[in-house]
Amino acid sequence: MNIFQIKKHLKKRWRRWRRAIWTASALALIAVMAWMGLPLSDQMEKLMAREPMAIETLGMWQEAAPDADNEWLSELEEGKSRIVHLTKIYTCGEESSVLGIMTPNEIAELMKDHPTWKGRLGAGGDVWIEERIDGLSEDCKTQGYIGLDKDGNLTLFDGPPKKEKAVRTFFQIDVEMMESALPAEVIQQLRQGIRIQDVEEYNSVLSTFSDFAIEPSERVMQQEEQP
Repeated sequence: MNIFQIKKHLKKRWRRWRRAIWTASALALIAVMAWMGLPLSDQMEKLMAREPMAIETLGMWQEAAPDADNEWLSELEEGKSRIVHLTKIYTCGEESSVLGIMTPNEIAELMKDHPTWKGRLGAGGDVWIEERIDGLSEDCKTQGYIGLDKDGNLTLFDGPPKKEKAVRTFFQIDVEMMESALPAEVIQQLRQGIRIQDVEEYNSVLSTFSDFAIEPSERVMQQEEQP
């Protein structure tokens, strides 16, 4: 039995002990109150009516929500399962999937196991989770090109720029300054689209052409000069 199996076994044993302790304590309290002739309060009746699993789930919510980012977990209604969506947001590209229908207990466990994930409860009742990944999605690896759109903006395209399937616009380029500073073959390659195959190449292209980015103030001046 390895260390992970031992920890899992001890965790299960602790849950059983916690349940037994909670139940015994509750029964003892009821017995004492009954012997003294004291009625149970509404709050006590509600508490006693709840399953021990609800107490366990609440504890998991507290463990999975150490900060304000996971406060939405407390909005999950006990006993109500929800559809859970996962969106992987890459440096370049996104991928979405449905993880399935989960109980509040399972959702809390999922967020606890993945502390870097960010989640929210959608207006329709579904749970939406985002995972940030430093890398390229499969679509971006196979179809990602960086080039210029018709307005001179450095743009990420799905396929070569000539297909005009823009995915994301980064910034506007001072085309005249770029053409005077870079070799003609580099300019031609940019117009045809620079193929992106890994995150290092992606960042390198953005860094290279950021030297020719037009600042917002310069962009406004250029627009004002146009007839």
